[in-house]
Amino acid sequence: MVFLEFEKPLESLYEQLDKIKQVGEEGDLDVTEMTRELENKIRNKRKEIYGNLTGWQKVQLSRHPERPYTLYYIEQMCRKFIELHGDRYYADDKAIVGGLGSLDGQTVVILGHQKGVNTKMRQYRNFGMANPEGYRKALRLMKLAERFSYPVVCLIDTPGAFPGLEAEERGQAEAIARNLLEMAQLKVPIVCAVIGEGASGGAIGIGLGDRVYMLENTWYSVISPESCSSILWRSWDYKEQAAEALKLTADHMYEFGIIDGIIKEPLGGAHSAPEEMAKVLKRHIKKAIAEVQDMSPEERIEARINKYANIGVYETEAVSASKE
Repeated sequence: MVFLEFEKPLESLYEQLDKIKQVGEEGDLDVTEMTRELENKIRNKRKEIYGNLTGWQKVQLSRHPERPYTLYYIEQMCRKFIELHGDRYYADDKAIVGGLGSLDGQTVVILGHQKGVNTKMRQYRNFGMANPEGYRKALRLMKLAERFSYPVVCLIDTPGAFPGLEAEERGQAEAIARNLLEMAQLKVPIVCAVIGEGASGGAIGIGLGDRVYMLENTWYSVISPESCSSILWRSWDYKEQAAEALKLTADHMYEFGIIDGIIKEPLGGAHSAPEEMAKVLKRHIKKAIAEVQDMSPEERIEARINKYANIGVYETEAVSASKE
């Protein structure tokens, strides 16, 4: 198990539990009572820690190395999945995966960011940072879904679109903007879920939908806490303050009306019970599809556009006509 900094009290308890079990096995002793007592302590400590997480701690949980990624959820949720590759313009971006999947007999086009499960795969997947061809591949799959009237499911987990020179040369901004335009007008249902990090245009490039959800310990913002800290304070040392100021957690996003709901995670985060998390996510996705599928394409598009047009709060100063 990998323990984050704020989880250190749990690490010592787990070490004690392992030692007691080892002593019991080696000495053929009954350690049931001691084991039960420690397990209760662990359970209570977990509730204490995860019941009072700060914004920065949730950011850390969203990046946990054992947290399930898009391909894991696809494997767990879909009985069958056929991955499709390439944008038909330049290349196949490994940071975004997608294809045709079956959700309990209902065919969907499912796609999302894939970070990679180890160092080698993270390099191969470019740490989930997509190039323009990744967003163009995603759009190609969405258009395929529209042609055959399949709902679209988007799983978001990226530290941002790839900021390299070659990405800019190939039209990174245009690719993301084009996706927003096309997704706003797509005739089939679109359900999005932030399963990890939701950073900037890299996230919104596949994040415009009829229903948008966030897992409990994820974040969604125009910029990461570290980058915000480096801009405002010229140092990464203030990332915790930046995380709080950005109000980037699921609770904040729901309060602002940017997302439609929060999907609760198992105690300890999605990585503590990934199979259970996949079942919960699947249930929410199926429910969301059912909610919008009965609408006509015209009604669905109008509701989608209105949903985003109404995000945000602003004030205007009333100007009274002067009397002569």
